[in-house]
Amino acid sequence: MAPPPPSERELDGVRQRADRFIAELDEEHYLHYAGHKATLELTPIYERYAELGRLETAQAVGAAADGDVRLRELWRFTCETYIGELTRDLAEREARIEAELEAPIGGRTVPFRMLRPTIANEPDRGVRQELEAMRTDLGEEHLNPIHLETALRMRQGVTDLGAQHALELYRDRFGMGLDRLGEECRALLDETEGLWEQGADRLFRARVGVPLDEAERWDIPRVLRAPVWDPQFPADRMLPALDSTLRDLGIDIHAQRNVHLDLEQRPLKSPRAFCAPIEVPERVILVIQPIGGPDDWRALFHEAGHTEHFAHTSPDLSVEERRLGDNAVTEGWAMLLQHLVDEPAWISRRLDFARPREFAEEGAIVLLFFVRRYCAKLLYELELHAAEDPTSMRGRYVELLGDALKIEPSPTDYLADVDPGFYASAYLRSWAFEAQLRSFLREEFGNTWFARREAGSLLQELWSLGQRPTAEELLRDVTGATLELEAVAERIRESVR
Repeated sequence: MAPPPPSERELDGVRQRADRFIAELDEEHYLHYAGHKATLELTPIYERYAELGRLETAQAVGAAADGDVRLRELWRFTCETYIGELTRDLAEREARIEAELEAPIGGRTVPFRMLRPTIANEPDRGVRQELEAMRTDLGEEHLNPIHLETALRMRQGVTDLGAQHALELYRDRFGMGLDRLGEECRALLDETEGLWEQGADRLFRARVGVPLDEAERWDIPRVLRAPVWDPQFPADRMLPALDSTLRDLGIDIHAQRNVHLDLEQRPLKSPRAFCAPIEVPERVILVIQPIGGPDDWRALFHEAGHTEHFAHTSPDLSVEERRLGDNAVTEGWAMLLQHLVDEPAWISRRLDFARPREFAEEGAIVLLFFVRRYCAKLLYELELHAAEDPTSMRGRYVELLGDALKIEPSPTDYLADVDPGFYASAYLRSWAFEAQLRSFLREEFGNTWFARREAGSLLQELWSLGQRPTAEELLRDVTGATLELEAVAERIRESVR
């Protein structure tokens, strides 16, 4: 028998505990992935907030959530916390193994987490293939058993919550428009196939010396790394460029007492920038270990977008509106800053750059790579979560991703390459949000909107809303437009000759 709906006082108690639980989780993830500690210790945190991970809590909040959008977000949180409780020991084990695994190569060892960056930095195609083979073998042997056990436990958790599978839970119970988005993904894949084949063929020939029909998965990190552009994107100019960009928008990141920059080098520190919104908005940490190159610049600006969004979020909002809500919103703000790195007008303003339009065209093809990849990922996840046996989906993963990119992925990644909670949908909608909002900003403030204080004031006003509105609601309120994935294709065509 399901428990009765909680009182408003009881719901406020759940909110307060959820706020502290998320803060402690974010701090633990920060400490581990910033290299402060070798292990990811989630169990003590889950034990301190054990009531949030109980099935009865999720069922009770669900009973009160009918028709209430804000409570639906709290319900989703309690459901995901219940599933997280079922899988937390596996997450700890995965993090520990990832931190410990090493691959022997050329008389030295490469940490597992550094294999992809090492592949990206390796000019020799044969060595890249060898490194990728090691990554695949290590993942298959040490991590895939954990991924499979995680998938099976998550499925049991979804069943406990009263849904047949995760697709039903997220689409029908949580109201995510996954079917419509899936249709938009199919349409975008169809209409941009020729654009991808032509643009990617030029890109792969230029960056790794092979045409698209001869490219392999170990070529992709090198193409994305784009070392030919390194002289234009040096590591020591990353932070000054971010600082100057934000100052043009009226933001002094060094004067933001709630923003902390973690710049120190540590052996176990993640090589990629990330944002840790430990207290929203009181303590937001931007973690960066500058490497240089355009991909590293994009990562920094992306995470800076998250950082400014969370740092400007109103403290008066509820936990659902500050910490939960539609993640396409915060991803959209991250994309808005990230894509400045590929903007010719921004490049000309910030860097000594002779060929900004050529770089922008290549950047548009890179964006198309990610958009097509995530379209295929979402379509795959829609099938995966409805399938009776996840192990039967290896071939389908290869088929869908391979058809989208014309490069066969590793079947080993069929479970590793799956984000919880259909997060791929947040990325896809964030790209559409960014494309349409960028058009609005250009119309209102000109092509150099990023250098206008008025644009910065508008952004800070919108950031203060946290994640109270969805991406669709926010875009409609600001521009009057309907969120459409097709807008991303239009944005890409603008830069491709």
